[in-house]
Amino acid sequence: MLGSTHGTLTTDSRRARVIACGEQPAPAVHGRPAATDDLDVSGRPLYAGVPDLDRFFRPESVAVVGASDAEGRPNTGITRQLLAWAERVGARLHPVHPTRESVFGLPCVPSVAELPDQVDLAVLLVSDPLPVIEQLAETKVRFAVAFASGFAETGAVGVAAQARLADAVQRSGLRSGLRLLGPNTNLNAFEEFRTDLDGPAIALITQSGHQGRPVFTLQELGIRVSHWAPTGNEADLESADFISYFSEQPEVGAIACYVEGLKDGRSFLLAADRAARRGVPVVAVKVGRTETGVRTAASHTGKLTGADAVVDAAMRQYGVVRVDGLDELQDTAALLARARPPSADGVAVYSISGGTGAHFSDLATAAGLRLPALSPAKQAELHQWIPEYLDVTNPIDNGGHPVGDWRGRKIIDAILADPAVGVLICPITGPFPPMSDKLARDLVDAAEETDKLVCVVWGSPVGTEPAYRETLLGSSRVATFRTFANCITAVRAHLEHARFTASYRSPFDEAPRTPSPSCRKAQALMRPGSRLSEHAAKQLLRAYGIRVPREQLVTSAAASVRAAGLVGYPVVMKASGARLAHKTELGLVKIGLTSASQVRDAYRELTDIARYEDVSLDGVLVCQMVEPGVEMVVGVTHDDLFGPTVTVGLGGVLVEVLRDTAVRVPPFGEDQARSMLDELRGRALLDGVRGRPPADLDALVEVILRVQRMALELDTELSELDINPLMVLPRGQGAVALDALASCR
Repeated sequence: MLGSTHGTLTTDSRRARVIACGEQPAPAVHGRPAATDDLDVSGRPLYAGVPDLDRFFRPESVAVVGASDAEGRPNTGITRQLLAWAERVGARLHPVHPTRESVFGLPCVPSVAELPDQVDLAVLLVSDPLPVIEQLAETKVRFAVAFASGFAETGAVGVAAQARLADAVQRSGLRSGLRLLGPNTNLNAFEEFRTDLDGPAIALITQSGHQGRPVFTLQELGIRVSHWAPTGNEADLESADFISYFSEQPEVGAIACYVEGLKDGRSFLLAADRAARRGVPVVAVKVGRTETGVRTAASHTGKLTGADAVVDAAMRQYGVVRVDGLDELQDTAALLARARPPSADGVAVYSISGGTGAHFSDLATAAGLRLPALSPAKQAELHQWIPEYLDVTNPIDNGGHPVGDWRGRKIIDAILADPAVGVLICPITGPFPPMSDKLARDLVDAAEETDKLVCVVWGSPVGTEPAYRETLLGSSRVATFRTFANCITAVRAHLEHARFTASYRSPFDEAPRTPSPSCRKAQALMRPGSRLSEHAAKQLLRAYGIRVPREQLVTSAAASVRAAGLVGYPVVMKASGARLAHKTELGLVKIGLTSASQVRDAYRELTDIARYEDVSLDGVLVCQMVEPGVEMVVGVTHDDLFGPTVTVGLGGVLVEVLRDTAVRVPPFGEDQARSMLDELRGRALLDGVRGRPPADLDALVEVILRVQRMALELDTELSELDINPLMVLPRGQGAVALDALASCR
């Protein structure tokens, strides 16, 4: 993060910056210098380091600094819990306290320097962990946990204290490999996990401990949870470290995260990329959609929440499933952890009520799920057991009675046998024994014999019925929900993540490692701390092979006439100056000029207006007049979390009125550039409407990719770029940047 307004530590101290294009020092990754080949053109790591956290979660020896057994003291309860945890994981526990000889019957040493053996994990029950950090490094302790609060979550003084703590940990890490969890964390990592559950597990990451409780209690429903990482303020270890580590654990089927803010956007994306490569779903609640959420998150953990539109786009780009509620986090993570890859994306809705089926189908279709009509042959097969007057097209209405006898299982098996169906969803709005008991049992038995996903929505508000508590929750193959909305959210995430994983290609594999020839040309045009004129900004685009109109910059009426003859009539004339952002509003643009007299008069009028408005010009542009097409905008901005970002949207005044834009974080490839266009509400304009020809999408995509290359290579020089409008001509004719603004750092 670069200068968080919430006082979060800058990451520039952890990441080397580009000194000159092509000259990148290697940044340290977890205390080790990265190889130059593992850096992109802006000097940032291309691959995530994976910290070895095995000894954090399963240490052989644990030191508790500040241990206590005095009744009524907070440290006593914590020490007692750590004793129980150490016994469960088979670790030796060493109390550390300067004035006690023993704690809970265990010998106590006065300082970490006097620990009797090598310690993997030190738990710091002290108000100021800073003095202990240096001692831990000397004794080669691998991990430490700091519970103390009063750091970056409290404001400027706390930010400074956390900076000192982080620096001490980094220095110690370089010497001994020490890593710190916290400060402002809690005991969630040391909870008692059930060991009697089978199947893929959920690994949990939270910045607020209580927000992970709903996921942790999934164990009571038979869903395995393997780890819990409460990251707190993330002075050192961060959510990204745990995502990288959990994605490598064979027992982890999905990672559930509650994120109040990201410590470093790049680290998060590298970790998400690692999970995507391995096909491990990451489901996240990320607060900060509103100003209130941003403010509250800052006061809680001192994190920078980031521009939410950029966070949202970055998560989608790397396959992170973003949900809003903790109930959605719970249900979606549970489904993604246990569901097998779908054989088809078709969803079949099966119910005993036509009303229930219609209601669920409306919601599912509106959410983007595909409900294919069953084939005539399949419908005829179903009508062997379902009355002819009932609709079995999809949704499938059985009328109720068939579920109570041998026909019920036949119907379910027939639906699951349809090759177009990958998911079967059965909403049961309420218990109606004995039919609901039989239906639940048939669904569970069928699920055991198929690779396809079977989901049940149990709508009863009671939740104590045997069909629910014993039959459905007792199955590891049926995904059971309590609401329509959560079922639809989870199934949609399952299908979308499967499509994402099947086609995922890591953008970091294709990221440029050396600067292009355009880079040094562009650097010569940059003016630190200033804004470029339109003419200079277009030279920047031309350096990266982006087409601009034929134009000449002139400083006299006579020169403007000569330029018009060279450019070719008709022409456009525009005032050009570094401070001109909105020329049209000031009357500083003249279009459709067809004669020398018009050009001469236009020059005089433009310069007169500029003098009247007290606008400094570097000249007047005489430009080729380009045929009309679809006006788009392509731009670069710098996000505090993720660095350079690329935006595309409808251009001209529409970008300000409709705000119809899509965002990506470089690096990205052609597939992501095209998906940006698909996200636009005005996408149909590019396909041609009202008799207009289709636009040159290939040329538009090429501009987007060239702009992202520019954003990467000029990361330390370019603050902002705005190409508006980019005129996208009919197919095969290209795209032309009619206007551009650029600001330098």
